[in-house]
Amino acid sequence: MKVLRSILSEAPLAWLLFAVPITAWVHHARPDSPLLVFILACVAIVPLAGLLGLATEKLAVRTGEGIGGFLNATLGNAAELIIALVALRAGMLDVVKASLTGSIIGNLLLVMGAAFLAGGLRYKVQYFASIGVRTQIGMMALAAVAILVPSVFAAMGAGEFVKRSAVFSVIVSVILLVVYFCSLAFTLRSHADLFRGEEAEGGDHHGAPWQVSLSIGVMAVVTVLIVWMSEILVATVEQASHALGLSNLFVGVVVVAVVGNAAEHSTAIMVAMRNRMEMAVGIAVGSSTQVALFVAPLLVLLSLWIAPEPLSLAFSGVEVFLVMAATFVASILILDGKSTWFTGVQLIAMYLVMAVTVFAVPA
Repeated sequence: MKVLRSILSEAPLAWLLFAVPITAWVHHARPDSPLLVFILACVAIVPLAGLLGLATEKLAVRTGEGIGGFLNATLGNAAELIIALVALRAGMLDVVKASLTGSIIGNLLLVMGAAFLAGGLRYKVQYFASIGVRTQIGMMALAAVAILVPSVFAAMGAGEFVKRSAVFSVIVSVILLVVYFCSLAFTLRSHADLFRGEEAEGGDHHGAPWQVSLSIGVMAVVTVLIVWMSEILVATVEQASHALGLSNLFVGVVVVAVVGNAAEHSTAIMVAMRNRMEMAVGIAVGSSTQVALFVAPLLVLLSLWIAPEPLSLAFSGVEVFLVMAATFVASILILDGKSTWFTGVQLIAMYLVMAVTVFAVPA
């Protein structure tokens, strides 16, 4: 009962778990209703992503700061990674790239904007360590350049470069992964004291502690369920997008990304309302960095074995613009280490402008 109360209090969207069995039943009983199945699968993944984030946080409390930080960095985007892997195996490379783009801009603008807005409505000005933000934004700039160069050459129709794009993408992916693991060593080990910031009034609130075995068990079960729901979601995404008159780009950048970011949304907003801005900003910016420097390169390497064709880092012009613009806007608004509710409004407005822009792109 104590664990159940902890889940209900710290994962308020857990009641949506009823959508998991309903999605499975509708998928088999109503194969002629792909739009309904797609919507139900999206609803089902939201609480599962939240539970995965909660279980990861509980495990981090037990294992200590170093290992716990690594777990949060590697498992925070598990839902997005699983959805992308399923789509990659199905050969839907455009959906994979769109979901990666949407996850990056969603975390930088929507998640962080919602956290700033929620926290700013309770506290006039909130503060966080600017050195951590500068480090993360610097890595985002590196990732943006890594996809800008091949995308520009691909757009110019450089035939010889296109032929070598797979090799280029593999080499750059290895470089990005090395930088990502170096960043973990920098932030969690050698310079960890620079990223802790000041303890917010009231201290940390982890709720009721869980046993390590319980955390691992919940993570294992939830991961299996996310894989199951992701299989269903990817199987119906094209038919659903056609039924709604939406492009795969919009579905990947907005719909799939928002669903995959459910854990970050809920956690970032809750900790911001407790005035724990180090954690809120770390979740938003850190998750974007993790997608750009770990998830995307990992998918490029895995595509050599599990996808019908290799995944390259040559994104569409719209996707490159979105990543570059989101990185620029976020850096301008947060580099001073302070936030207000209006900062959140600006970030959310920027995200909505980008969503409308993607919606206007022809299907």
